[in-house]
Amino acid sequence: MLRGYHSFTDLPGTMPVFPLTGVLLLPRAALPLNVFEPRYLELVDDALKGNRLIGMIQPTESEETVLRPKLSAVGCAGRVISWRETEDNRYLITLAGLCRFRVKEEISALSAYRQVACDFAPFAGDLAQGDEDGDFPRDRLLSALKDYLSRRDMKADWKSVMTAPAESLVNALAMMCPFEPAEKQALLEAPSWTERVSTLVTLLEISTVGQGPGTLN
Repeated sequence: MLRGYHSFTDLPGTMPVFPLTGVLLLPRAALPLNVFEPRYLELVDDALKGNRLIGMIQPTESEETVLRPKLSAVGCAGRVISWRETEDNRYLITLAGLCRFRVKEEISALSAYRQVACDFAPFAGDLAQGDEDGDFPRDRLLSALKDYLSRRDMKADWKSVMTAPAESLVNALAMMCPFEPAEKQALLEAPSWTERVSTLVTLLEISTVGQGPGTLN
């Protein structure tokens, strides 16, 4: 648990959000981001001056066709735990996932980036560190993952996969596998650990043939 966040009441009622299609942040997972758009550079600047919290959320419409796309109902708050400014005016940051939130409404703001009123209460359990290895169906997940990667000519570090703690493995696969945005959202919104694992295994098992070769690190 990151220092200072023991209850959902420790979290703010409003939050800046970074809408990105197909990008998933889960509690207790790390997400590296390459930030270069001026509005999101402003977001990072403001976050670093304050509580360092940024809400990752998927839009439900394409920014290529809609100027201000609608946002998904659920996102995940992350805290900036590392950052570096590059010579070409980008930020390389890493977010540590804290707790999911439900969007109550989008709020008017003078900033170039978007902000929402958020409700963390439905996901208060995200702030509790659980021991999930005991009832984890690792063998079934590994079998599904091997088939999924084989059909896509993708590779994995199997030593790491075999030994990774259950939650770390599930989070990494959910965030890194090239699932569709709606499938990523289903993983994010899974009400419980058991349901997230079940959703992940199902997606791996029923996924159709991929688009081409790749590597899963």
